Amino acid sequence: MFLPLTKKEMEIRGWEEADFLCVTGDAYVDHPSFGMAIVSRLLEKLGYRVAVIAQPVSDGDFTRFGPPKYGWFVNGGNIDSMVSHYTAAKRLRRGDAYSPGGQSGRRPDRALTVYCRQIRKLYPQAQIVIGGLEASMRRFAHYDYWNDSVMPSVLADSEADLLIYGMGEKQTEYIAAQLAQGTPARQIRCRGTCYLTDEPDLPRENAVTIASFTKVSSDKHSYARATKVQMEEQDPVRGRKIIQKHDYNTFLVQMEPMEPLNTAELDAVFAMPFQRMYHPSYEKQGGVPAIAEVEFSIMQNRGCFGSCNFCSIAFHQGSRVTCRSIPSIVAEAERFVQNPRFKGIISDVGGPSANFRHPSCEKQLTKGSCPNRKCLAPRPCPNVKVDHTEYLELLRRLRAIPGIRKVFVRSGLRYDYMMLEKDDTFMRELLAHHVSGQLKVAPEHCSPQVLDCMGKPHIGVYEKFSQRFYRLTKEVGKEQYLVPYFISSHPGSTLKDAIQLAVFMKRHHIHPEQVQDFYPTPGTVSTCMFYTGLDPMTMKEVYVPKSQEEKWLQRALLQYFKPENRRAVITALKKARREDLIGTGPDCLVPPERNQTAKVKFHAKKGRSYPPKKKK
Repeated sequence: MFLPLTKKEMEIRGWEEADFLCVTGDAYVDHPSFGMAIVSRLLEKLGYRVAVIAQPVSDGDFTRFGPPKYGWFVNGGNIDSMVSHYTAAKRLRRGDAYSPGGQSGRRPDRALTVYCRQIRKLYPQAQIVIGGLEASMRRFAHYDYWNDSVMPSVLADSEADLLIYGMGEKQTEYIAAQLAQGTPARQIRCRGTCYLTDEPDLPRENAVTIASFTKVSSDKHSYARATKVQMEEQDPVRGRKIIQKHDYNTFLVQMEPMEPLNTAELDAVFAMPFQRMYHPSYEKQGGVPAIAEVEFSIMQNRGCFGSCNFCSIAFHQGSRVTCRSIPSIVAEAERFVQNPRFKGIISDVGGPSANFRHPSCEKQLTKGSCPNRKCLAPRPCPNVKVDHTEYLELLRRLRAIPGIRKVFVRSGLRYDYMMLEKDDTFMRELLAHHVSGQLKVAPEHCSPQVLDCMGKPHIGVYEKFSQRFYRLTKEVGKEQYLVPYFISSHPGSTLKDAIQLAVFMKRHHIHPEQVQDFYPTPGTVSTCMFYTGLDPMTMKEVYVPKSQEEKWLQRALLQYFKPENRRAVITALKKARREDLIGTGPDCLVPPERNQTAKVKFHAKKGRSYPPKKKK
């Protein structure tokens, strides 16, 4: 049974009011891959009366249930609302997979801020708690790509009372109890939250101060140093409180990170009675497209010690990996078989990094993650624990369930981690049973300096993995292919680096149908590089491709084989003085133009190049 989405559904339950209202920028999908579904089901499990307001627009949407007895939990959706609306080129997206019928425009820009301000206008005394990715990644003063400026913490901007960062089950349980006891949200203090206060009430112990909102808005070195502190303190073992001044006498305080859920606690979350589907009211509108990929997928872990610089996972979920038990996952899969919509195929058994089942090393549990290095890049730490035994057992158990025909692994396999295990057993079974023709992996680039900026291993690891992949694929009698993902225009990537990547792709016969431009989303290390031109971890200068023309040329180079990109590629090669790659030889990227004097112009608004018009 879904939680109430309408007043009528609440009345059917015999409620006169709700204890908590959960507001989300997504359609209401009661599935554990949707953050608000977890929060609302957790509150229900704790005995509270919970109703959902999905993608509200009018005052009437916010007031349909009346004011809640205790408070509001608000998020902007599964992804940042600006990313939901705009491409990396700042163009409006054509659709929104998290909205009914895939229709765009169902949520406002900066949805979290808009929703909270509207609630505050309608109910001035409301107790408003914000969370989810949009809140978590914008909890400090942050660079906003769409405004091209530094914005204050979303807690200050939204007029909310309290911010939950990270995966918020423990925080939600504690906060709900405090609100039910009458404690104002602004006075609640617990790990994994941020609050605003004045100077006399600032914490004095186990705290570090970073540059103020005013300072990071005007001084890029201060912004970069603040980012380094934020990243280094995101550890539940050794992380300290972080204080950032926001105006004359208002300070943001981030409490220490919350301890991740242990296995038993994570199992309990996924045992809640999710309907694993969108609310029936969306059926006439075409459903919610996002459910297609996840309805019969299984999330087996959280956290990622890969900690790529462009990724939000380490700053949001944390770098410590925690996993569900095998019996919990098997029980979920057995429930699939009872579902009339299930066709016998589990689409994914994964998480942020599918093949992680343990913390990176024993020390991480007692000492925390190392503040001055990554576990896997540029070279793996010798203390990294490499063991696929438990994951392999899990996959075998799932394959053996009657009624399950296929079990695929499609999300986030870390090939560099697989290469640390010399035994072929796991990889051989993966290729024999769990790959649907293509295995997607993410080397991202081939240039050493770009990969260092990304926090990724060097390309030689991928090349060795590719050889191993095709050898084992042949041994298991399959015809399967690697599909590598690459990012263009990441900080550190010059035009020469993009050309190096194009040459690498030609040598390895890689022809990507799509190329992802680097997207400076809030709160990541790579976004700090994009804004400041500095690597915050070393304070060394980093080259940043920012002009639309250069971004277009770098992207075109990664699809050098497309006829429509030929002239842009030639322009890029000439700019970099690599005319040796223009020709018909086996190492050349493109043949020469018939008219050698033709030049390429770039149309910034349309984001594409074109030759000059011929004079009549």
